Amino acid sequence: MTPSDWHLWIRRINRGVGLACGLALAAACAMIILEIVMRRVAFGLIGGTDEISGYVMAGVVSWAAGYALIERAHIRIDLLHRRLPVEGRAFLDVAALGALLATSVVVLVYGWKVLSKSLASHSTANTPLETPLWIPQTVWLAGWVWFALASAALLALTLWAVARRDWDAAAAIAGPESDAAPLVAAAEGSEPEARP
Repeated sequence: MTPSDWHLWIRRINRGVGLACGLALAAACAMIILEIVMRRVAFGLIGGTDEISGYVMAGVVSWAAGYALIERAHIRIDLLHRRLPVEGRAFLDVAALGALLATSVVVLVYGWKVLSKSLASHSTANTPLETPLWIPQTVWLAGWVWFALASAALLALTLWAVARRDWDAAAAIAGPESDAAPLVAAAEGSEPEARP
């Protein structure tokens, strides 16, 4: 398998992550709408909707970071990137992925400390639901694990492509969307989307 083949496999898994996050957000929205309707017709309240939707948002945001990285949806300022030869572009892409990996590892280290303290002290939320804090913290931390794994995988695949001097694959894996869209579309067997 080539770096591009592995990248397509990771993107397929990532689409499942995106779907799960979308379903979690839809469920939170449905719960909020149900509570609003119940208030209007005087059936009472579900209770804890704001707390649960906050946990969902925190979890989805952490998982979305890895999703956006794999789909190259993060904002990139590529003014310098576009002006460099392919080797320079690959260097910047590798440096960016290395910085993201380092950042995710730092967040994981400190996030694990918070989670382990919550587990050790059996911490609960100071709310009527008294949610055990390890539950939302585990979901949140798992999202950061996905981000770290995505960063590490993309970094490894980009380095592999660079070592093979496969500049097109390196651009498709780690380059800005503007550089890689035609390459990814060709690999997936579809037409690239027109950008305004």
